[in-house]
Amino acid sequence: MQRKPQPKPTDKLFNHRINEKITGVSQVRLVTDDGVMIVGFEEALRKAKEENLDLVEVSGDQEIHVCKLIDYGKYKFELLKKSKEAKKKQHVINVKEVKIRPRIDQHDYEIKKRHAVEFLQKGDKVKVSLRFRGREMMHSELGMNVVNRMVEDLKGHGTPEREPVLDGRQIVVVISPAVAK
Repeated sequence: MQRKPQPKPTDKLFNHRINEKITGVSQVRLVTDDGVMIVGFEEALRKAKEENLDLVEVSGDQEIHVCKLIDYGKYKFELLKKSKEAKKKQHVINVKEVKIRPRIDQHDYEIKKRHAVEFLQKGDKVKVSLRFRGREMMHSELGMNVVNRMVEDLKGHGTPEREPVLDGRQIVVVISPAVAK
């Protein structure tokens, strides 16, 4: 089985038809520094070559295709620069999981709590999950107490998206980081 080649991130940015690659068009709406005019395709291509620019199709889904006279290399560079800048400013929120047990020791609890605080300070969400084994299920209120204690201890760093829920053999709660003021 052959794999399809994955598109590069830049392929999505640069899917314009330029110069001779614009086909099946007799007239174009040409956008230049002077204004907008409707000219024949050959004349638009000639103008582009005279001015040492590229004829780039901006909108091909209209009756008369819209084309622009621009330096395509410079245009590509500017688009790539803008996309990199936008990527720099975005923050991906991850969901980190902290697993605890109903009969967790105090020291272990403190370590799990410290990890959860670190995750919340980094801006990640924290999923606190407590899993019951065997007969521990008979005392689910003990597990709920441990989870509620964890939620209370993390109040200053984040807020729960909803109340802890008993789902089968585990109790789950997702805590979102507190908004910085």
